[in-house]
Amino acid sequence: MRSDKEMFDLILSVAKQDPNIRAVYMNGSRANPNVPKDIFQDYDICYVVTDTKPYVDDEKWIDCFGERLMLQMPDKMDALRGRAYNFNESYGWLIQLADGNRLDLHVESISFAMKNITMDKLCVILLNKDNFLPEIPDSTDADYHVKKPSQNDYLCDCNNFWWCLNNVAKGLWREEVPYVMDMINDPIRVHLKNILSWKIGIDTDFSVSVGKSGKYMYRYLPEEMWERYLRTYSDGQIDNIWEATLTMCDLFEEVAIEVADQMGYTYNQNEADSSRAFLDHVRNLPKDATEIF
Repeated sequence: MRSDKEMFDLILSVAKQDPNIRAVYMNGSRANPNVPKDIFQDYDICYVVTDTKPYVDDEKWIDCFGERLMLQMPDKMDALRGRAYNFNESYGWLIQLADGNRLDLHVESISFAMKNITMDKLCVILLNKDNFLPEIPDSTDADYHVKKPSQNDYLCDCNNFWWCLNNVAKGLWREEVPYVMDMINDPIRVHLKNILSWKIGIDTDFSVSVGKSGKYMYRYLPEEMWERYLRTYSDGQIDNIWEATLTMCDLFEEVAIEVADQMGYTYNQNEADSSRAFLDHVRNLPKDATEIF
């Protein structure tokens, strides 16, 4: 596996030798100082070019980065499906190299890059041949920090969490596992993640990011709470899904009340109690029942 230095040397060497490439910048996890470094980090690279067409037309030009295991061209896929696209502005290749490195590469027109680079605070300029790229602040993940919820944000998340559980209840009674899993993981888990994120935000003065899908929540939650959150993930067995669902309910309610107290909001206890009562009732409902109540 080529080292970081070898990869960056190659990326910059390609740019320096190509007169059409006028600048290079990096975004993504490697531009984020708060992301742990590991062997799976992508190289998210943008070549700023005078003309994107030569790269779009010649699909073999990326061979210079080495042997590939897999390749995806999302912009080309959009075009094949009839979706709107503008190859003159931007075009990308997602490249899994055979040595283990992954390169997510884009070419961008100068005008597109000038707008794009100012909108993303996770950017590091690697090469600027003509010094035309604007000066940008040090890379920061501030745009991804947990945001303070309004009272309406809070109330709507709580309501949707408790409301959608009735779908889980009927799905489990019917033993429709795929449907149940879809309901649990979206939207219910989203609201659980939000409430945990808001707790983390309160505890850290809303100064941190929990990462995509809340993958960094373990850094900020009490260990016992994080372990309970992991127990909300279940296998496909009905009884185990019930246990995971009730764990979700306990954890959500505990943290939602804490967030409400800290933010000066009101938690709708009646809504939560009614949802839990319906869950408990349906769990004990006979399979040959002809009425719910």
